[in-house]
Amino acid sequence: MADSAEDLFSLLDLTEYEAEALEELLLLGRTTAPDLAEATGIPKARIYGVLDALSEAGYVKMIPGRPKQYEPHDPAAISERAVENRRHAYERFREDVESVEEAFVDEYAPVRDRGVDELSPTEDLFHVVDVGEPSERETRRLFRGAEEAVYVLSKSFGYIEAVRPAIRDAVDRGVAVDVLLLHPDSLSPENRERQAEIRELLATEFPSIAVRVSDRLLPWRGTFADPSLSYESGQGLLMVEQEEVPNHHRQAAVTENPSFVAGMWQYFDLLWRHESVPADPDPGPDPDPQSGDTAPE
Repeated sequence: MADSAEDLFSLLDLTEYEAEALEELLLLGRTTAPDLAEATGIPKARIYGVLDALSEAGYVKMIPGRPKQYEPHDPAAISERAVENRRHAYERFREDVESVEEAFVDEYAPVRDRGVDELSPTEDLFHVVDVGEPSERETRRLFRGAEEAVYVLSKSFGYIEAVRPAIRDAVDRGVAVDVLLLHPDSLSPENRERQAEIRELLATEFPSIAVRVSDRLLPWRGTFADPSLSYESGQGLLMVEQEEVPNHHRQAAVTENPSFVAGMWQYFDLLWRHESVPADPDPGPDPDPQSGDTAPE
């Protein structure tokens, strides 16, 4: 919210010259175009066009004479006119949209409203997003929308900073989170060091999160939430392993298909139970049964 008088100028959709001219006029009162150009540094070749624009917007009035003079309207009137200008602009925009709305709906509604029978198996199963901010945004959505559990399968969870607030939201709501990482022995020295930092962060900031490591190479990585073996719920995001493809060229699959997510969870559970060890060399008590050790309802 604006908290100073100058902030109003940024709300008026003025050019830099127009804003400078209007502010100077409010300080000077009535003046001529040449004098205003000299006071503001606006080129004399531009000053008349600037004043015409301010006059057309209703912020300045022209006083006939030789020479012509220009005077700002009262500040309260300028504020009111700004609101009125925006209202008129919105009305014009609404009328423009309404003039083409029917044609737009007729053109695209039949495509958007295709029945499930018309969808290909791939379309019904998932859609793709680019790896990076789009995939991180989807991951945050999974954490924030989860009701019971979130499962993460990752090399080192290197994108944790991008989803950290969403993890906190999930944990604070009592959502169980299990993280399965690639064993440090299978990582490069750089990734091994980064993973160690992330595991320390998880242990310190999110002690309720269970973390294990697996020495089996992971054919895919991803995050999925609320899987159900009765196929009643579940959403997920996964990316297949493609070391030869740069991250900025990769895509991730987003699915809301409960059957597919149940399959993702079963693979995760097999690795968690039989081919992984606690990330902490001194794991303490066993994780809560809800946290990866029992099948979801």
